[in-house]
Amino acid sequence: MKLSVLMPVYNEEKWLNKIVGRVIKQKIPGISAMELVMVDDGSTDGTKKVIEKLRGEFPDIIFPYYQSTNSGKGAALQKAISHMTGDLCIIQDGDLEYDPAEYELILEPIIKNEADCVYGSRFIGSQKKRVLFYWHSLGNKFLTLLSNMLTNLNFTDMETCYKAFRADLIKSIPIRSKRFGFEPEITAKIAKRECRIFEVGISYSGRTYAEGKKINWVDGVKAILTILKFWVVDDSVKK
Repeated sequence: MKLSVLMPVYNEEKWLNKIVGRVIKQKIPGISAMELVMVDDGSTDGTKKVIEKLRGEFPDIIFPYYQSTNSGKGAALQKAISHMTGDLCIIQDGDLEYDPAEYELILEPIIKNEADCVYGSRFIGSQKKRVLFYWHSLGNKFLTLLSNMLTNLNFTDMETCYKAFRADLIKSIPIRSKRFGFEPEITAKIAKRECRIFEVGISYSGRTYAEGKKINWVDGVKAILTILKFWVVDDSVKK
């Protein structure tokens, strides 16, 4: 079974070497091959140079693609999904907030054919969590609550980065959101598809805005609108 790690990247030159090193060293039972599909979303720092260096070091694993302008996480993931060749995939940010050592935990239900998709929750489990923004965590929980009310699911962390899918499933779902609306959109659509969904607790080493965090309250408002939109609109299968 082949794993595709999908990594949207925007201005992450400081962290890329470390996170890519952690991704590549993972050995996961049931996974015989791995590819890292990186999409640089119009970075304006030295990110592209770092990616090209990494590709030279790992040409059989790293496959980079480039957006000419910053279009958003959703747009970058659309490109990554269209180019991936694995049997299953997991989304990985280009920083150190999420730990690739937990891939085995997240992917196990899919590898065992118990789940179609798995979310890694920052709000359950005994794994370590960095203590940071109260209002940010409250906003995440509110968005998860609203999403749950309209999808009739019981997620604890809809906004998590760590989402894993069977490749044939994620490739069959149209993605309309260009930016952070990807999270509530894909959640609404897997609910409409009545997928087998699991959630597992993960660790979380969140970063401050000074350290490069990008999501803000405007994205929260847009997420509410996205949740409402895809509650009404049934757009869960590519035509």
